[in-house]
Amino acid sequence: MPKNKQTNNKSKVIIPIAVIALLFLGIGIGMGYFKKNLYTVMPVPNFELTDQNSKKITNKDMLGKVYLVEFFFSKCPTICPVMNTNMKAIQNQINDPNFGIISISIDPENDTPEALKEHAQRIGAKSPNWHFLTGDRTYIGNLADKFNIYVGDKEDESESLNHSGMIALVDQDGNIRCRYNKENMPILYYSGLNYEDPEGKTPKLTGKYHPDREILIEDIKKLLK
Repeated sequence: MPKNKQTNNKSKVIIPIAVIALLFLGIGIGMGYFKKNLYTVMPVPNFELTDQNSKKITNKDMLGKVYLVEFFFSKCPTICPVMNTNMKAIQNQINDPNFGIISISIDPENDTPEALKEHAQRIGAKSPNWHFLTGDRTYIGNLADKFNIYVGDKEDESESLNHSGMIALVDQDGNIRCRYNKENMPILYYSGLNYEDPEGKTPKLTGKYHPDREILIEDIKKLLK
């Protein structure tokens, strides 16, 4: 076989191999990007509510801090104590002056600033940046809608105190952020619940697994760097 013909045949083999190698390299880089970077969901909705120290707290006050937002109420007998426990664990592990938590009550008739102060002390909320907020119930319901976090309709007695266990992660610039799942889709919000399985598929109040708590700690640290 002529020498130049052999060279051409080798080139035909080498080029596809190089293309495949580059393709896999690109996939690897892409996977690394999704693991290391956080998706920007949207700007955090504007809010102005009163905390446990009777101080007005707004989203502008939280600029420059990485913080979490949850909806709860102090007399909740089911998921709220679980969420509070997970928030407390995050507070203790992060322990950074540039980290905060916003816990918004959906039961403002009972959750006065005084009641929320007692609640904060009872559960061990030590951070000066952990604000338990109260205000007008209609305003809070509308705010939850803007966050796209479920809170029951105030006018429906059977639903008014129902709420989601989801948590929003907000960066220093006031943007809601989240990580990507295994399919490289943004998860949007994190769960504040416990689960009976390490994969976080079956919620259980007494579950010993809390996978989203662990990934929240990782993602908060990413944003604080």
